[in-house]
Amino acid sequence: MSNEAQLGGNIAIGDGIAVSRMGYGAMQLTGPGIWGDPEDRDNAIAVLRRARELGVRLFDTAWAYGPETNETLIADALQPYDDVVIATKCGTDRTGPGQWHQDGRPERLREMVEGSLKRLGVDIIDLMQLHAPDANIPIEESIGALVDMQHEGKFRNIGLSNVSVSQLHRAQKVANIVSVQNHYSLGHREEHEDVLRACEAQNVAFFAYRPVAGGRLAKQDGALSVVAQRHSASTAQVALAWLLQRSPVVVAIPGTSKINHLEDNIEASHIQLTPADIAELET
Repeated sequence: MSNEAQLGGNIAIGDGIAVSRMGYGAMQLTGPGIWGDPEDRDNAIAVLRRARELGVRLFDTAWAYGPETNETLIADALQPYDDVVIATKCGTDRTGPGQWHQDGRPERLREMVEGSLKRLGVDIIDLMQLHAPDANIPIEESIGALVDMQHEGKFRNIGLSNVSVSQLHRAQKVANIVSVQNHYSLGHREEHEDVLRACEAQNVAFFAYRPVAGGRLAKQDGALSVVAQRHSASTAQVALAWLLQRSPVVVAIPGTSKINHLEDNIEASHIQLTPADIAELET
């Protein structure tokens, strides 16, 4: 069995690009507060390369991670990108560690896209995502700017992140949206369940970030812990396995800065939960 087949199978996004349903979110490979380079850059490069060795084919980054430094790290670790898909984002600006704000102005989006092309070392990006809607700019205006750049050949596909169903539908009137990336996990699913179902109905890929459940579900005597013991797995692995079985359009993008955690996450794609397991977890 190929690594890709083991990683929850593949999903096609956009213009026929196939990616593994267990991706990798690179945000943690930065300094404290998602600011600057990671403390151990060699380790970060090793994590990225190990993910590719294990069959991961989707790597998610953003202009805002660093800012800029995360994209440079990915380029140093993964070029040439012959066997992987790089998804990045524009539209969120940074003013310091832990500080984020949206900027969906067309001219700022263009600046970010041009910078991403240079840092990633490509002529065209596989997937460009609007990091989050800007409350001060109609989403149609921001997406319209991305459509213009798509027509110019700067990226192949357009995705969204941190959106509601209404925002997804508004964006779809302007562009072909191939993916949505929202916070979604076993322990945090109510807020965006309707977005997942809207994506599923239209066969739009749904990238789940922060996909490992915590809180009450992970307590020692909680359902997550009980099911994990049943499968001789960690609670994080069961949470990821649940996510991959939740919907065929889901792509999990866990992030980690440690190779052993990365390998544990990948192992989650081998766990097959039973209907009884799933009922127990969702109760």
